Amino acid sequence: MVEIADTAMVRRASVKDATARRTQLEPASAEPLTPLAAVEASEWQALADSAIEPNAYYLPGWELAVNASVPGRTGALALAARSDIRLIGLLPVVPMARALKIPLPALVSAHPYGTLCTPLLTRMGAEDAAARLMEQAREAGARALLLREVALDGAAMKAFKAVLRGEDIRPRVLHWHLRACLNATRSADELLQDALSGKKLKDLRRQRHRLAEHGAVGFDVARTPRDVAAAIETFLQLEASGWKGQRGTALMQVEGDATFIRSATAALAKTGQCEIVTLRAGKDPVASGIVLRHQGRAFFFKLGVDERFAKYSPGVQLTLELTRHLCADSKITSADSTASPDHPMINPIWRGRFAIGDVLIPLRRNDPVVTLIHAALVTRQSALAWARWGLRTIRGRRKR
Repeated sequence: MVEIADTAMVRRASVKDATARRTQLEPASAEPLTPLAAVEASEWQALADSAIEPNAYYLPGWELAVNASVPGRTGALALAARSDIRLIGLLPVVPMARALKIPLPALVSAHPYGTLCTPLLTRMGAEDAAARLMEQAREAGARALLLREVALDGAAMKAFKAVLRGEDIRPRVLHWHLRACLNATRSADELLQDALSGKKLKDLRRQRHRLAEHGAVGFDVARTPRDVAAAIETFLQLEASGWKGQRGTALMQVEGDATFIRSATAALAKTGQCEIVTLRAGKDPVASGIVLRHQGRAFFFKLGVDERFAKYSPGVQLTLELTRHLCADSKITSADSTASPDHPMINPIWRGRFAIGDVLIPLRRNDPVVTLIHAALVTRQSALAWARWGLRTIRGRRKR
């Protein structure tokens, strides 16, 4: 059962009034939403293979590992659309009260640790799948769906928009930004020459030559389950050795996170959907990254570097090699950096951009409850922006 606020007697009220009532809303359907862990993995994988838009972070091997052990991200539910007995759409969700501490009747896409929550919709019948996901959310008592971090011009969002137009409902984009991506159909050398100045490329070649003084520079790609299992340990050590370790945010520093990443990479390695790339100087690993694959798209999940080699730009050097690796792979046509909009390392190298944002989808026309939900989300967003500004200000003063 979805635990969301009772709005049966909604009146014109402030967000404060609306959020003060914390009761359960019984689902209209006789059946509650399915726990995500109960979705048959083979069905889920078949849907992912036929999805109209790839999202490696909602592959079963990845999201089930998140759901099993990551603190604060376990116990997700499933909006699961079916045509006859076939799974045609899937969106992991959690109640808004749990996800954002806003006790209003909405469901929010479950965060899969990676920064992409695009639903899986079958290529043959994507609009039908989107409509059925929305209907299931209505039957569970939700008045809105919040799709976090979706490609605004992607095929999945286009399917939702088509359904909403037919119902005369307008989605609301809460905020958006541009994210770096790679057109892997181009020549890597041409792409890098266009992206980086001659001076920058010369500096990077000089740094690579200096790195080679510590041993021959090599680029390894772990693909098999056995190699991935060994490479993930190297990655975890590198990530924890740097600033993430100092802040306590490295994966291996949280037991549930470490369990998740070992389990997820092992599961995706079995289906050929995970690679771990490592840059070495002699026998020493100096940088490592996790790359997921879904259909023709790669997803650059995380990067770890050995800070002792920082003056040689190991993260950049690894990304240059990864760019060449992806562009040489005929099965990969694009790569999502899954990075923040102002990422200082990836943005100058991968110059492609696409729009990503959070979208509020009303489930009824002219619903006053959705107005309350929207107002609460905007208020929360403003508060978080002020908090981030204050944190940056404090850190800036400490560095003086």
